[in-house]
Amino acid sequence: MFKNLLNLLLQNNCPICQHSTQNQICQYCAKQLQSCQLQNPKALWKKPLPVFAWGSYGGTLKRAIAVMKYENHPEIGRLLGQYLGEIWLLNCTSENKKSVIVPIPLHSKKLKERGFNQAELIARGFCETTGLKLKAKGLTRIKDTKAQFSVSGTEREQNLADAFALGSDFKRPHPDTQVLLVDDIYTTGATVKSAIHTLNQNNINVLGVATIAVTAKT
Repeated sequence: MFKNLLNLLLQNNCPICQHSTQNQICQYCAKQLQSCQLQNPKALWKKPLPVFAWGSYGGTLKRAIAVMKYENHPEIGRLLGQYLGEIWLLNCTSENKKSVIVPIPLHSKKLKERGFNQAELIARGFCETTGLKLKAKGLTRIKDTKAQFSVSGTEREQNLADAFALGSDFKRPHPDTQVLLVDDIYTTGATVKSAIHTLNQNNINVLGVATIAVTAKT
């Protein structure tokens, strides 16, 4: 009886579906998330902007990202980052193992509102799994841009022009530094292109971007 009571007290509600579970998310949602995983995460890993993606933005994955960002469940970010790290290890080359990880930053205003940067949480889970070095302050967002989903394709790039600056982690970058950017959703690439432009201007090479989800627009 004591064991059953202890198990009951230790159970939480799954943040995605609200069913009770002893894990971060319930087995059903974990299974549904896995069904969103892409068969070929390297399908978009090609120049000029290589993209490595874990899943397709829809279904339970879309719900999980929304719950993380808008219902205050940062623990989902770390879990998704671990998922991304696992398939990265299965597909990366020895050259890619030398990269440092830089999450796409939020503007300080948005960070204060949300309380966390989802890209940084994903990057932390990714680094825990891969062993790669995290540069959480590699970039800083100096322009408070409109939400990307609210503007058209051409406006996205204008919206993000000069949005980033080099962060404190790169005040003295090593000449051979190679960056892998990490973000939650990749749509048109406008955000990533702006970040890459800032890094390239400071003679920092960018390998590509690793993202949890790619949209149909991608």
